[in-house]
Amino acid sequence: MPDEVLDFDALSRTPLQRDPFDHVVVPGFVPPARAAAIRAAFPLSGHGGVEPARGAAPGDAVDQLLAALRQPRTSRLFSGLFGVDLHPDALMVHLRSRCRPQDGRIHTDSRDKVVTGLIYFNESWPHPGGRLRLLRSADNLEDMAGEVVPLDGTLVVFRRTDISFHGHHPHDGVRRCVMFNWMVDAAHARRETRRHAVSSLFKRLVRAA
Repeated sequence: MPDEVLDFDALSRTPLQRDPFDHVVVPGFVPPARAAAIRAAFPLSGHGGVEPARGAAPGDAVDQLLAALRQPRTSRLFSGLFGVDLHPDALMVHLRSRCRPQDGRIHTDSRDKVVTGLIYFNESWPHPGGRLRLLRSADNLEDMAGEVVPLDGTLVVFRRTDISFHGHHPHDGVRRCVMFNWMVDAAHARRETRRHAVSSLFKRLVRAA
């Protein structure tokens, strides 16, 4: 069943952190065996951008994860966690398999996002870069409340605000991540998904030229 992919009990046991903004970090949100299967099936891109996730057909381990994220129960649980109304139709899901040296600049996410979640799928992470930092200021990567190592099955999810600063030191290479956002409404989710799809297609065409 889809909800077996996600450890909602681990999420419920993890208290919401308020410093520096509302967030939770849950290692093992995707259990180890599931995370390993997702990592093995994770599509690797030739570029560093995000790609819209495919449909939620019950296929491989990645499809099963996507189905679990898109089920209404997931939206209800994160709604309760953050005290906001999150609707499955407003959920946008992307895959990212590579990190570029220019990635990781400090930002808060756009105002059309309500809640942002990231689940990582990397067996080990010896690199100093690519570790997401939850920051107290807009211009200092060292002014952090916490750092998230992007290991298999680790979830970090936060409520987007004007002070939800986050970023990481540069990394160049594979860094598997599923990024999901509840947008302000379904129309924004559809529009941004189309925009990322066009951008991803353009990058593939440029690489093939």
